[in-house]
Amino acid sequence: MRVLVVGSGGREHALVWSLSRSKSLGELHAAPGNPGIAKLAHCHPARADDHAALVSLARELRIDLVVVGPEAPLVAGLADELRHRGIAVFGPGAAAARIEGSKSFAKDVMEAAGVPTATTLPVARPPCVVKIDGLAAGKGVWVCRTQAELDAALPAAQALGQPFHVEELLEGPELSVFAVAAGDAAVAFPPARDYKRIGDGDEGPNTGGMGSFSPLPDVPDETAEQILETVHLPVLHELASRGAPFQGLLYAGLMQTDDGLRVIEFNCRFGDPETQSLLPRLESDLVPLLASDLSQSPQLSDRAAVTIVLAGAGYPERSDQGTPIEGVEDAEAAGALVLHAGTALHDGKLVTNGGRILNVVGTGATVDQARTAAYDATGRIDFAGMQFRTDIADG
Repeated sequence: MRVLVVGSGGREHALVWSLSRSKSLGELHAAPGNPGIAKLAHCHPARADDHAALVSLARELRIDLVVVGPEAPLVAGLADELRHRGIAVFGPGAAAARIEGSKSFAKDVMEAAGVPTATTLPVARPPCVVKIDGLAAGKGVWVCRTQAELDAALPAAQALGQPFHVEELLEGPELSVFAVAAGDAAVAFPPARDYKRIGDGDEGPNTGGMGSFSPLPDVPDETAEQILETVHLPVLHELASRGAPFQGLLYAGLMQTDDGLRVIEFNCRFGDPETQSLLPRLESDLVPLLASDLSQSPQLSDRAAVTIVLAGAGYPERSDQGTPIEGVEDAEAAGALVLHAGTALHDGKLVTNGGRILNVVGTGATVDQARTAAYDATGRIDFAGMQFRTDIADG
């Protein structure tokens, strides 16, 4: 099977790495990819937002399956354009991708499906959460426990030029559960947990994600089946009833509250950086799963994986370009999986090219062992201004 992965981040590198291990893979391509992906797949200079170029590339390469990594092309209808031309795609069409592209649409679907979520507030008063309606690369959310935080959040949300709403602040540990869906059928991955704030102790602004781990000490892998039945399947049925069947990865961001499990958000693609901690645990073949073979759930090992995100100096406010990166080979020699998230080659040297630069994945028999491996490997990598959290998977 010829597979094309669309995207250039750490999530896409993890997908390419996992796909490259498949026995059913023929050729592996990526667009546009990155220096890490280029070691495993043929990379092509087509941007994820250039639908015409991607359709042309898929036809030219006689691709059997396109796997779309980022959310923006899905919300913009890339999967529809590919399917219209007879090319199989892992990823929902635009109508179903609205589950991530519009928070108000997602709220309406959840209400109709009877899935518990945060209540929308008619008046903005702390404690609350301010959320913009559309896509914002994981940064369009402001948690406001004080009036001062709310006073800062409201103009920041307005500055993005999108509708936004205010909802109740839910408290409790978060988790993510991915389901591979084909219409109203689905199979689930075990839970993972990510860390959205830039600083230790969940301080500072939201980011696209600063680390993740799996399995979770408080939510056994087996719980995913129950969550699938009560959260994902009702939403899939509701989408299908609206003429928008979902084909791809339905990601539920959840919180364990005193009142039970509540949905924080739905996304229409693999989560980043949770994917980087789940796929290293995957023992079954990823290719048939992404080709919509739901005959069995993903088979994951009992081993643990911990992912540390290494970000540039100005992240999340700005990205970093051209800073030399050292030590990746040393980290890999120590046994870590190093995934490229925002890198480039300049005169043959690896340099920064984004906000989140690298993902360092450690594995082990336990979460503690995986965490030790991840941080040991992280200590071998260096670039000017490098920042990372030191409390990923810590308790």
